[in-house]
Amino acid sequence: MMRSLLVRGMLTGVVAAAAGLLIAWIYGEPQVAEAIAFEEAQAAAGHAAGGHDHGEEAEVVSRTVQSTIGLITAMVFYGVAIGGLFSVAFAFAHGRIGNLGARATSALVALAGFVAIVLVPFLKYPPTPPAVGDPGTIGGRTALYFGMVALGVLATVAAVIVHGRLAPRLGAWNAATVTAVGFAIVVAVVFRLTPRPDAVAEGFPGTVLWDFRIASLGVQVVLWATLGLLFGALTERSFRRRAGSRTGTETGAARTPA
Repeated sequence: MMRSLLVRGMLTGVVAAAAGLLIAWIYGEPQVAEAIAFEEAQAAAGHAAGGHDHGEEAEVVSRTVQSTIGLITAMVFYGVAIGGLFSVAFAFAHGRIGNLGARATSALVALAGFVAIVLVPFLKYPPTPPAVGDPGTIGGRTALYFGMVALGVLATVAAVIVHGRLAPRLGAWNAATVTAVGFAIVVAVVFRLTPRPDAVAEGFPGTVLWDFRIASLGVQVVLWATLGLLFGALTERSFRRRAGSRTGTETGAARTPA
């Protein structure tokens, strides 16, 4: 059973990654191109003004390869990894969240995963287009971002546990309200205590930055929505087929004379 869920999750992750990739190409890549054009214009202006030449490094991977094969490879690996983890989370949650079926459980797991892995880090450390941020802060910003991902996951898991313990006493709706408020308070306090490095170059167009961040969030929304809905539909269909096969077998055994 777990093996079947894991394979289904990884395959569904590939489909979800393909949907996210389409959004990235349509809405994200134009903003990346504008960011690179801004950097090149800034470098040209510096050279023309007699600024110091920091040396131009030759491209190890061309921009064309980055936006095609490179992006496809990254999205596929990301989709497979997220799909595998999603299937494990679904297997743990199914049957433990009330009387929800496969579709509803899958949707809730996808929502929780999106909030924990995407939304919480995004609100504190939204992405910046390549070639815009200060290279000297990349290591620190990466560590802060993954730290925020860890916080999102831990806070979400804690919220699920707290909700499960409060629901019998307060009711499902009241327990969900209290848990959501507590989750928001914890995240807000951590947001207040953690630093926000200034990673955007001075003079960078605000509209390009905004559009890039919205596109990045849109990619994740489409990916997680596709994963949750498609995985739930396929799993529910598989459960029904298994149940029908089991019922047919039991009926046939009952009709067989002793």
